Amino acid sequence: MRNVAGPAFLADCPTRLAVEIISDKWAVLVLFGLSHRPRRHGELVDLIGGISRKVLTQTLRRLQQYGLVERRAEAPRRVEYRLTDLGLTLVEPIEVLTDWARDHGEAVVAFQEAAEAADPARVRAAG
Repeated sequence: MRNVAGPAFLADCPTRLAVEIISDKWAVLVLFGLSHRPRRHGELVDLIGGISRKVLTQTLRRLQQYGLVERRAEAPRRVEYRLTDLGLTLVEPIEVLTDWARDHGEAVVAFQEAAEAADPARVRAAG
């Protein structure tokens, strides 16, 4: 069998960091939230349901560390976040994933509910 992932299976491959970033639900939602325009912290909190201010701050800092998001202070109390050129390269893949989720989310939920109905103890133990 051909190794289609190449070095991605190696422990020290930078590809793993990229996969880690895009597998973090908050990171993907923040990147998607910034995909069309810069936003302030409070705007992102309002836009992204369920995220706390603390988690948003941690996520933004991590994305800044990876070079995907830029923090711009325009005035003492006005800070905006925007995607960097590198961050912009993730917009298309995130839109593809979002389209997939929109098209297939109900099916995934239906399978999950069927699994829970068939064996509720097993599902609880796995969760």
